[in-house]
Amino acid sequence: MTRDVPPLGSSLHSANAPRPPLRQPAQQEIHSVPGEALISLRDIHLGFEDREVLAGISFDVGHGETKVLLGETGTGKTLIMKLAAGLIQPDAGHVLVMGHDVSEMPESELLNFRRRIGFVFQEGALFDSLTVRDNVAYQLIQEGVSDEEIDRRVHEALTFVELDRTFSLFPGSLSGGMRRRVAIARALIHQPELILYDSPTGGLDPITSTTIIELIVKERDVYHVPSILVTHRLQDAFALCTHRFDPEQGHMVPLPEGQTNSNTTFLMLEECRLIFNSTLHDLIHTDNKFVQEFLQ
Repeated sequence: MTRDVPPLGSSLHSANAPRPPLRQPAQQEIHSVPGEALISLRDIHLGFEDREVLAGISFDVGHGETKVLLGETGTGKTLIMKLAAGLIQPDAGHVLVMGHDVSEMPESELLNFRRRIGFVFQEGALFDSLTVRDNVAYQLIQEGVSDEEIDRRVHEALTFVELDRTFSLFPGSLSGGMRRRVAIARALIHQPELILYDSPTGGLDPITSTTIIELIVKERDVYHVPSILVTHRLQDAFALCTHRFDPEQGHMVPLPEGQTNSNTTFLMLEECRLIFNSTLHDLIHTDNKFVQEFLQ
């Protein structure tokens, strides 16, 4: 079996790509269904060139829940993000997002569906030829939203990530960490019902990585938007579980010793299978040898 897989952001953002033509919003609005999981992967199988890369993957992401996806390079973590975004379809199984079967959606509904998802791509994936304002407002511009409304919402999103001063700057003048923060602002601009973070701290130094994780904790605790986060950095994953955002102090603070965030749990892939789906406590105390070696 041979298939071409688009990059995670290929249908939405690509650095220096030309603007697509203005599209009209889809007629049918897609939102979450009360009482149902935001994401449900059910017995997913996916293969490339006669090699199975995902086998029997099943898990749910509930309202207000953060799933941290761990695993070695090449185990299918980013493929799971693409499946959740409707960018690729499984060979077998079902991907239900907001109560809707993604595999059964026509393209017109998929476009509207993706508007309800915020994406933070590896390396940020900003357009270097556009200002920060136009990067953050990219989807709003394509939808024909008024300049006044765009400016208001962009200022709000940039203020959340503490970068409102960069409104008129170009990405080339920003540091790597600032570019990631702009990417988070872009992910929030549509007030999404789900956020996908694909290695948001990859390639950053530890101090800058902590700043990005603090923003993710802030988004989780202020907006309570469910998310899936792929990371190779265990310290980032653990920080999500052991810290909360304190609105009075305006920054992330540790939880009392022995306490963890109950809505932040872990998934781990080994080869093509899901081998772990539980809490930080269970992750640390598991008898699974692969998990133990990964944590060392």
